[in-house]
Amino acid sequence: INAEYMGSDLGFPYRAGRKMGISRDSRHKHRATGGRRKIHQKKRQKELGRQPAMTKIGAKRVHPVRCLGGNLKFRALRLETGNFVWQSEASTRKTRILDVVYNASNNELVRTKTLVKNSIIVIDATPFKQWYAQHYGVEIGKKKKSDKTEEVAETKKSGHVKAKLASRQTDRVLDPHLEEQFSAGRLFACISSRPGQSGRCDGYILEGKELEFYKKKMEKKKKA
Repeated sequence: INAEYMGSDLGFPYRAGRKMGISRDSRHKHRATGGRRKIHQKKRQKELGRQPAMTKIGAKRVHPVRCLGGNLKFRALRLETGNFVWQSEASTRKTRILDVVYNASNNELVRTKTLVKNSIIVIDATPFKQWYAQHYGVEIGKKKKSDKTEEVAETKKSGHVKAKLASRQTDRVLDPHLEEQFSAGRLFACISSRPGQSGRCDGYILEGKELEFYKKKMEKKKKA
């Protein structure tokens, strides 16, 4: 009898040397001193683990996964858009994800363009440019030799709208690093959701000290 298919009479092949599943228990691990633990109980279903989603950039593909207690997780296999917030302007827009450029934990996730939490990605700047033009009446990111910030072509506006736009100009400050990115039409952003758990890829635009930090990291990686 072929030992590999001992269970074939049950209607399915039984493999004698089947691999272990993914388990999140700690009973199989050694103690801190190096000693081996005695296994006093079997595996429990609540301890099971699953294969990582390894979400890629592409047409949206999300699978629901039934979990403990009948709850659902949404396993994103492909995503191409997400909601990103411009924190200093308190503005959120849905935009396209273009590329993965940095990951602190693993360079392989950058090479394979895998979307995970805290990945630094590049997003399309167009929705934010349109919002800025509407909110402040100023067009940013125009490729012009004299000045990259230009007022929007004059359209018919009421006195109330004109007064509102003028009042907003007093507090308007745009980070030079962000202005540079708007000119290129791409913004650096960080993913704050978990695509493999929630089925979404949402995050925030990098600004200030955080943007400077990650730009240095990326330049250092290019030189290496």
